[in-house]
Amino acid sequence: MGVVYLVRHGQASFGAANYDQLSETGLVQARVLGESLRERLPRVDAVVTGTLARHRQTAEACLAAHGCGTVAVQTAGFNEFDHEEIVARHTPRYADPEVLRAELSQTESPWRAYQALFTDAVARWVAGQHDAEYTEPWSAFGERCRRAMDALIQEMGASKNALVFTSGGTITAICQELLRIPDEHAFRLNLTLANCGLTKVIYSERGRYLSTLNEHSHFEGPQRALLTYR
Repeated sequence: MGVVYLVRHGQASFGAANYDQLSETGLVQARVLGESLRERLPRVDAVVTGTLARHRQTAEACLAAHGCGTVAVQTAGFNEFDHEEIVARHTPRYADPEVLRAELSQTESPWRAYQALFTDAVARWVAGQHDAEYTEPWSAFGERCRRAMDALIQEMGASKNALVFTSGGTITAICQELLRIPDEHAFRLNLTLANCGLTKVIYSERGRYLSTLNEHSHFEGPQRALLTYR
């Protein structure tokens, strides 16, 4: 059997002008994950990342701590959906990020306010009733992520293992198919995914199976303060 470990990126920079950068916490999370994998997964046959900065930075910090020496390959198929577009289609005035940041700053809890907005925006996107408004509808996003997984497994062949550094939406789309979750419930998975959590997919000639979802024991005990979800 072969194994693909899907790694959600470390904590990004919520509230900053550029979200697509790991925070200091995100960098530490990636290093702790790498140290954990050094014992749990001493041999790594392939490393793949999306093309986003937070994917690449997570991989670099994790692999440096692991010491495996494997070179990461970038694949756009594992990229996250465009969360800014999805929010803007739901609330057009937020097409200007400065307007969004200004309004969130006036709330008691900017993160909670954004989470409520984001949840509603994603629900609109996933529902499929406004597909023509999106550059990449939910159905196309899911297909793209699963094609990337197909291509990786085909390229690796039998009895290999890979680390894929990606995002929560991508992991959600792949697991949705494995668990046969209806579209309207799929994004509940995304809400539970920890930064630098591991999702393990086993594959063989008989098929693909979800072995573990969102495993993050490396952030338990003395590392508990590193556990984040956004």
